[in-house]
Amino acid sequence: MSSPSPVRVVSRRTVKPPPRPRERIPLTPWDTSMLSANYIQKGLLFARPPLSTVRLLDHLEAALAGALAAYYPVAGRFVTDQHRDDRGAVVGCSVSVDCGGQGVEIVHAVADGVAVADVVPPDADVPRVVQSFFPLSDAVCYDGHELPLFAVQVTELADGVFLGFACNHAFTDGTGFWNFINAWAEIARASLARPEAPLALTSRPPLFERWSPDGGAAAPAVLPCADPSVLIERLWPPPMRERMLHFSEETLAALKERARQELLAAGDMAGAAAVTRFQTLSSLMWRAFTSARRLPPDEETVCRLAINNRGRLRPPLPAEYFGKSAYAISTEAVRASELLARGHGWAAAAVGRAVAAHTDADIRARVAAWTAKPVVYELRYDPSAVLMGNSPRFDMYGCDFGWGKALAARSGRANKLDGKASLYPGRDGGIDVEVVMLPEHMEALEKDEELWAAVSPDAAPAAKV
Repeated sequence: MSSPSPVRVVSRRTVKPPPRPRERIPLTPWDTSMLSANYIQKGLLFARPPLSTVRLLDHLEAALAGALAAYYPVAGRFVTDQHRDDRGAVVGCSVSVDCGGQGVEIVHAVADGVAVADVVPPDADVPRVVQSFFPLSDAVCYDGHELPLFAVQVTELADGVFLGFACNHAFTDGTGFWNFINAWAEIARASLARPEAPLALTSRPPLFERWSPDGGAAAPAVLPCADPSVLIERLWPPPMRERMLHFSEETLAALKERARQELLAAGDMAGAAAVTRFQTLSSLMWRAFTSARRLPPDEETVCRLAINNRGRLRPPLPAEYFGKSAYAISTEAVRASELLARGHGWAAAAVGRAVAAHTDADIRARVAAWTAKPVVYELRYDPSAVLMGNSPRFDMYGCDFGWGKALAARSGRANKLDGKASLYPGRDGGIDVEVVMLPEHMEALEKDEELWAAVSPDAAPAAKV
């Protein structure tokens, strides 16, 4: 029997934006396809703020209300509309965001006896208590019809505080999510520095107008059913082990150069010229996971990668586009034995080919295929695939709420399966990789000499910022 969580919820409060005209924002195919996914769960660990608990909560609430003035759809709820033919028969349904200011939630919790050092122990698994620092852990995106589209849990630690965010993944992606958190932090930071200043966003505002293939107003994405609830699947994966591995700038440069030299030796001049740090880190994880799983030699494996569509569309979408605009792409399938035998450079180039193939034409073809046959994607476990998620480009450590830079970034238990590697920016450079595997696979991974030769030793978290 598992021991009870030391985290106890003390209070809840609802935060609403200022009143404004009510409107609806239709979900696109990108959005609608994610209704069975869990909420995004990402969080930041901080040293103890120089504020009392009451003032901290009031400070975060006021700044959040200011952010919601610009990001007002975040405080809305999903609504479903039925579509009927000329005879009145239901032929489908679509989901929109009802921007009615229903509100987001702040949860105040206390983790009795848990210190910063307990949250980020060196050379060890991510402690399970971290999962208790996040709200809406069991929610899927469809639940945004009733639940808030965004919530934050403020968990007091013995010597710090953890802000655990949960955001509906059918409403936005990682880019939009971190833009919102940074906007909230910007307002919070300014309000402590200049209490007399208005609680308003000064950076570029978000763009809520939904993308459409023809450049006009986005039409609702219609599902072939009377209500999307019949398409929703809730999965309960078995317990996983999680580790956070750090790769320094020097290590990343060495991995890139090693891949480049292998490709030059194989005569792949184009692959050698185009190789990137991301490709080489993906190669390292793909090969290490495949080895740890001990796949049969003839079993095929792929590396899937979460990729941002914004800059690949023509014309490109601005970075401020607030909605889901990402896909999962895949390398070509390769036998497990061949992946391990062909080496680091070949796997890096395979990742590069998958990224290069994701063009404006590819994105539009995917949208057209979904429109012709709409589906809600299911989070299925593929025992031979590896998934590279998240992005080290997300400005996590820029989210200073007024008392300094975060000590670490962590995630909840949402959207996690065996063989997933999520990339984070390193606090002081480099890249952190959150590795999720079944216990028996993690045990094998920990014996992978090639992987661990590239991993940098953990540093103790700074007590002060």
